[in-house]
Amino acid sequence: MFPEGQPRRRVLGGLIAAGAVTLGAASAAPATAAPAATPASAPSARSGGGTRPTVVLVHGVFADASGWNEVAARLLRAGFPVIAPANPLRDLAGDSAYVSSVVGTVPGPVLLVGHSYGGEVITNAARDHANVKALVYVAAFAPDEGESALRLAGMFPGSGLPDALLTRPFPLPGGGTGTDGYIDPVKFHDVFAQDLPASVTRLMAVTQRPGSVDGLASASGVPAWRDLPSWYVIPTADRVIPAAAQRFMAERAGSTAIEVKRASHVVMMSHPDAVVRQILAAHRATR
Repeated sequence: MFPEGQPRRRVLGGLIAAGAVTLGAASAAPATAAPAATPASAPSARSGGGTRPTVVLVHGVFADASGWNEVAARLLRAGFPVIAPANPLRDLAGDSAYVSSVVGTVPGPVLLVGHSYGGEVITNAARDHANVKALVYVAAFAPDEGESALRLAGMFPGSGLPDALLTRPFPLPGGGTGTDGYIDPVKFHDVFAQDLPASVTRLMAVTQRPGSVDGLASASGVPAWRDLPSWYVIPTADRVIPAAAQRFMAERAGSTAIEVKRASHVVMMSHPDAVVRQILAAHRATR
């Protein structure tokens, strides 16, 4: 474990061999979260002159761009341009192409930030964009070439998603039927956002954006993290992408990582200051 807010690079070691572990139950050890950061972090981001990067915030499945509201508000107060596009959540190639097109409209430097499946999208969307300076993964997938989100989620025990997933068919534009995945509203709080009030997660559950199951099973392309520096926020009580899986991906990518104790999968909502600190760290290191 490494304390919340203090970056540390880990050695990959033998974690690759753990890829054969089957999905099962696990629990995070209780700990006390460090005090939240405040917008006082902003002056260090503003110092040194130059053009502030545009921060592009990419959401994942079962969520929408409003999940970034607390992070976006802090970044805006600190003087950063922010774009939080609507991730289509139809298929990895199309979703990545869409986010890539958004990045292509930004004339200056960009920090790409992805939550959950959004991490897989930024891993692919950042390629061929010289203005992307860093990747920030927030409770996210950082796949290598040929890996899928579903495969990575099942490499380590601890995800409650398989037992909470509901599916519904949807029509494909060219004909045929696809399959959308949702989290059962009854289980949404405990699986997706257990550190948020139930009054909030009830609304999140009924307004969740589904994701195509085929998209989640799609193989990722050559990862941008091979050429770009990356930062990682790992919530230790994540019940969607187990913390062990995130540590594995962060170590493999050479990411500078922090862990947020007892935080759920929606760490950007429950601990937005920790996420902002990592974005500011990426900015300071790459400006």
